[in-house]
Amino acid sequence: MSSRRAQATLGAAVAFAALTIWAVHFQQEQQHETMYKGVLRDDERRRQKMEQRQEEFNESRKKRELYEKVQRVEKGKVS
Repeated sequence: MSSRRAQATLGAAVAFAALTIWAVHFQQEQQHETMYKGVLRDDERRRQKMEQRQEEFNESRKKRELYEKVQRVEKGKVS
């Protein structure tokens, strides 16, 4: 009888250890996936910001060209 109890205890311990290892592995995979999604979001935000800056730069350049056609601009020392 003691042998059956020992076998049951061993089986339960092995099952608990296996379940714990699987749970930790699953949790780490979830964290890794979440962090990777954050990197993708950051990359997309950075890309959008660069596009916006490029559009603003192009708009500024067009305005400057227009102003230079209308006004006389001297290039020289700035005090």
